[in-house]
Amino acid sequence: MSYSDRYRLKPRTRVNLQALNPADSGDVSSREDAVSRLKPVVDRLADMQDRLFAQDQWSLLVVFQAMDAAGKDSTVKHVMTGMNPRGIHVHSFGAPSKEELDHDYLWRTVKALPERGAIAIHNRSHYEEVIATRVHPEILASQRIPDSSRTPDLMRRRYREINRFERYLVDNGTVVLKFFLHVSKHEQWKRLVERMEDPDKYWKAQVHDLYERKHWNEYMGAYEDVFRWTSTAHAPWFVIPADHKWFVWLAVAEIIGDTLSGLRLEYPKTPDSVRAEWEKAREELKNV
Repeated sequence: MSYSDRYRLKPRTRVNLQALNPADSGDVSSREDAVSRLKPVVDRLADMQDRLFAQDQWSLLVVFQAMDAAGKDSTVKHVMTGMNPRGIHVHSFGAPSKEELDHDYLWRTVKALPERGAIAIHNRSHYEEVIATRVHPEILASQRIPDSSRTPDLMRRRYREINRFERYLVDNGTVVLKFFLHVSKHEQWKRLVERMEDPDKYWKAQVHDLYERKHWNEYMGAYEDVFRWTSTAHAPWFVIPADHKWFVWLAVAEIIGDTLSGLRLEYPKTPDSVRAEWEKAREELKNV
């Protein structure tokens, strides 16, 4: 079974994250095994990205959501290495700015969408608007939405809006892949402590990340609802076990590769009229 089939969530799937094993590494025996298998996949991705750019018809949006220290940055680094920087853009979304708060909640996502032929990586995304706002209602309270919109079904309404938004993107040529890196609470603690104790990683340490652990169960519940209501046939969620970062790299790379392969990307054929112009110019300029 491919990783695409194994970790893809079917529409309306009820997920119990506690029942899933974050330490699962499938058929990968070790980091060395994963890295060895990753290289040809990354080379294949680089080739397909080149074809994607040249064909200039499709674009790819890759969304990463996870708890802190789950490995989003390292996944981007290892999966996207070798790709042409001209055709790939990484956007990290933090707390909304004043300008962003003065727009609808999808506005900043729209600004960061990939153009045709390009890949956009969203490190966190528009899904913060149905995750962080649910765990921390004070965030929602600070948003300048009409009072009439603050109804009990606000989250469900946003699920519907997000599904329609992603359907619109897909209908217009943007492939949408959404990854949740499922790290265990124990492994996350180890990584956060390492950040605090390792001089080379101390810059990543934030006290806020530690306090957010108090809301772990609330976050898991929010994610489970997101998966149930927004994993669709056109924009699926993939829940990737993330206690082994090296397995995440391989699984994500293969899923992206499988998806791009399905687009049948090809270099555009040169029109006869253009080829004739080239031949004419070459003949005229060969002695210049």
